[in-house]
Amino acid sequence: MTTEKIKVPDLGGASQVEVIEICITKGDAITEGQSIVVVESDKASMDIPSPISGTVTAIIVNEGAEVAEGDVLIEVANNASSDAAPENITDKPSEEAPKKVAVVEQANNALPAKSKAADTAASEPDTAVLDVLVPDLGGADQVELIELCVAVGDNVAEGDSLVVVESDKASMDIPSTGEGVVTAIEVEVGSTVAEGDLLVRIEQAKGSVNETAMSEHVTEKTPEIQLQSINKQAQPPVLESAVTKHANANDQAHNQAADKKIASYAGPAVRKLARELGVELSNIEASGPRGRLAKEDLYNYVKRVVNRTADAGSPSPVSGAAIAAIPDIDFSKFGDIDIQPMTKMHKVTAANMQRSWLNVPHVTQFDDADITALEAFRNSLKPEMAKRELKISPLPFIIKAICYALDAYPVFNSSLAADGNNVVHKKYMHIGMAVDTPAGLLVPVIRDANKKGIWDLSQEIIELAEKAKSRKLSAADMQGGCFTVSSLGGIGGRGFTPIVNAPEVGILGVSKLSTQPQYVNGELLPRKMLPLSLSYDHRAVNGGDAGRFLSLIVELLADVRRMVL
Repeated sequence: MTTEKIKVPDLGGASQVEVIEICITKGDAITEGQSIVVVESDKASMDIPSPISGTVTAIIVNEGAEVAEGDVLIEVANNASSDAAPENITDKPSEEAPKKVAVVEQANNALPAKSKAADTAASEPDTAVLDVLVPDLGGADQVELIELCVAVGDNVAEGDSLVVVESDKASMDIPSTGEGVVTAIEVEVGSTVAEGDLLVRIEQAKGSVNETAMSEHVTEKTPEIQLQSINKQAQPPVLESAVTKHANANDQAHNQAADKKIASYAGPAVRKLARELGVELSNIEASGPRGRLAKEDLYNYVKRVVNRTADAGSPSPVSGAAIAAIPDIDFSKFGDIDIQPMTKMHKVTAANMQRSWLNVPHVTQFDDADITALEAFRNSLKPEMAKRELKISPLPFIIKAICYALDAYPVFNSSLAADGNNVVHKKYMHIGMAVDTPAGLLVPVIRDANKKGIWDLSQEIIELAEKAKSRKLSAADMQGGCFTVSSLGGIGGRGFTPIVNAPEVGILGVSKLSTQPQYVNGELLPRKMLPLSLSYDHRAVNGGDAGRFLSLIVELLADVRRMVL
């Protein structure tokens, strides 16, 4: 029997993705093609299947971990026989302890020989189990564990982050108080812990082992934060207020050499927040234990940048404008509340919408399309729909009309270059369609929509909508759009202001169809009216072009025969 490592495959252009679900457990028998983990990027989520069949012997990643192409996910023992016993570290301390000790011995053998006695002590270390407990919480009774930074089998050094906990007012990393191999994790993400609770058990050698040599031999499974830990004097971490941490940061800054760059010792949660804020960690003074960066350090840094920029009278590079933050309110003072964390998709959508709203000068124009004839024509196709087992909605006709309008007014099929000095004119027509899913709003893209007929568009609309709702869209499925249509027809409403999906310059909102009295050739008749809302980037499109663009769409929907002229 041989053991093979299953790695992250090609991610379709994404540099890193987050593991949001582990579909198997250690000891499971899996088959080729079976889903093992679910990962999610900023724009999509996908299952990663196993390329082989076998038994899961080790799970290398945890939920919430960031992985990239080539990273090891799990280890699988297949049915092939092997004379050599596997050398992988597992999470069974009773059976694998000698192997973990062998790693320590290997590290010791790499050290320069200091004395015969030291070599003898390093080659025959005794082992002991270190229990890492929740330290003093600075007055907090209980805290929530929000992140696990290690996995069973990981080698950790003294001071490495083991878990991240959060109280009502602050968050902190709890470091290891010794070095060794993690043999058991007694808590899980989302659990509540108090001072003295057992977190992690670490098997360690009673002899002295050089940290640098250890890190050189266990880099494959050592988290980034472990390689950066340089302070070996562990101190019990205490949850501090933002004011106290800011004061500590000032004291530490005075003790640093003036020409030394600030070190970036931060846990995974802090690094993730820094990426979301677009902040360079090396620019921030740390206030946590042993010079670690805390989330409050990032917040204080951003606050100083915003205030400094506001005083100078120019936009903030962090928020996009010198806008005062919404105050933090304790809603529990007014009654019972239930706080639920935002999903990653929700966070990404919110950030994208805020960025577009702050950067794009929006203008929205409204009109109603008389689609009485279109609906009559669509109903006449019902026998053929039944034959093809394919339903046609008004949406493919709307997309087709948009393509004709983009051809007539190509200013809507453009984007402003990031340098602000050029306009990118596109020779293709990829149309995005907003899809409401349980995970949030997704916008898959129909490619070359102008080259497809109504039947083909209908088929692709249904397929993309199903993929979106089942969370099977890839990153490529949601890239390259030229113009977006957002339809609320099935929900209701007489109109809304859709936000431009930058770097596109236009988006068409479609509301609920209703029957309205209209004068036709001097006669008052009931007509099926479809409300349309066109939002556009006023930097790229002027009001005249927008009015003509929307009027053409209204004309085409009123008489679809115009599309064949």
